[in-house]
Amino acid sequence: MPNVTRRSSDHSCSYRVQRRIRALATSLLITGALLGAASGVPASVSAQELPTAVPEEMGMSSTRLDRLTRALQGYVDTNRIPGAVAMVLRNGAVVYHQALGKLDIEAGVPMERDAIFRIASQTKALVSVAIMMLQEDGVILISDPVSQHIPSFASTTVAEPSNNGYKVVAVRRPITIRDLLTHTAGIGYGSGLGDDSWQAEEITGWYFAHREEPIRQTVDRMATLPFQAQPGTRFVYGYNTDILGAIVEAVSGMTLEGFLNERILEPLGMHDTHFYLPAEKASRLATVYNLTDNLARAPAGPGMQTQGEYVDGPRVSFSGGAGLLSTSRDYSRFLQMLLNGGQLEGAQVLSPSSVNLMTQNHTADLYGPPGMGFGLGFSVRLDVGAAGVPGSEGGYGWGGAYHSTYWVDPVEDLITLYFTQVIPANGLDDHERVRALVYSSITESASAKN
Repeated sequence: MPNVTRRSSDHSCSYRVQRRIRALATSLLITGALLGAASGVPASVSAQELPTAVPEEMGMSSTRLDRLTRALQGYVDTNRIPGAVAMVLRNGAVVYHQALGKLDIEAGVPMERDAIFRIASQTKALVSVAIMMLQEDGVILISDPVSQHIPSFASTTVAEPSNNGYKVVAVRRPITIRDLLTHTAGIGYGSGLGDDSWQAEEITGWYFAHREEPIRQTVDRMATLPFQAQPGTRFVYGYNTDILGAIVEAVSGMTLEGFLNERILEPLGMHDTHFYLPAEKASRLATVYNLTDNLARAPAGPGMQTQGEYVDGPRVSFSGGAGLLSTSRDYSRFLQMLLNGGQLEGAQVLSPSSVNLMTQNHTADLYGPPGMGFGLGFSVRLDVGAAGVPGSEGGYGWGGAYHSTYWVDPVEDLITLYFTQVIPANGLDDHERVRALVYSSITESASAKN
């Protein structure tokens, strides 16, 4: 292991030099922008807003999109959701952006389009992009063993059934970064066989905002625990992207928060996306509600079905798997960057080839839903008929535990975002209805012409 560790250290040192060069270039750009602003020239480095358009100008129907508004209002009126923000973009322009219901029912605060939401697993797409950026920087390969960058992963184990319990065996091959990106590393969320070990270490579930240890320390403790499957044999949804976040930190020499801010959030103008919310933005954070038999305000404090400690927490653990908060406006910019082949308004975050690689199926038939596969950070649509819902082959998307969702359809040049804050969301079919109503609003379909 000494040689492997030294190689990772050399990469980190080299990477810090690259960061200084980028920082100097950025400062020169900002200086130029400020000088331009003083002379009345628009500052090119400041993020513009995505253009807006009348739906009919983009091959969609305003009348039909009104059906979406009425459907979402119906969920609000029947106390199935507290409120929501929905956004649709076509051909790079915002054609629909509506806020409905309440940000806080008890306080009577209306939902606004700039509301901030806990996006949970929608964090995974940003961290997956960060990993692909590091590959493009030349400091990692996604085929690298994880242990090359996190030495504690040199000798991981798996819990396998044995009589009435389980036995712990060594992995048959090293876990790779690509295994983590595709959730085929065999690492869950601390449940299943071997869960007693995970419970003893107090590492279960996706919620990290209460933790007072840096993510790397948590990940190093994960490496000592038995995983749920051999690498490459099953799709196991779990801490994979949290471990990717620790790799970003190890390779870049930055915190995950710092890397995302410098390389993704600032270049894309995502100014309301945070791991922990600044105090002055707390009033915009949507309230979490639990839906079992009835809609009820979630309790305060830590946990997966509470308000979470995203304002008053320790602000130490940056969860790459489920830690971010964001707005529909910010996240739409991130998705538009992907749909544009890795760039937005002059900021080239990724190359088109990396975006293409991310949006292919990498899991063969390991990912279960019919007609779907899994790429490098999100699900991908392989067969519209088998999936049984509207969409296009090549579309990709995911969602978050607080019942948010998004998808990108490159064929239709379409992006849809739907943000609410409900966990659990028992019996809700709003995601399916949003998808059906958005696609039924397309009057000029690119797929129909092909």
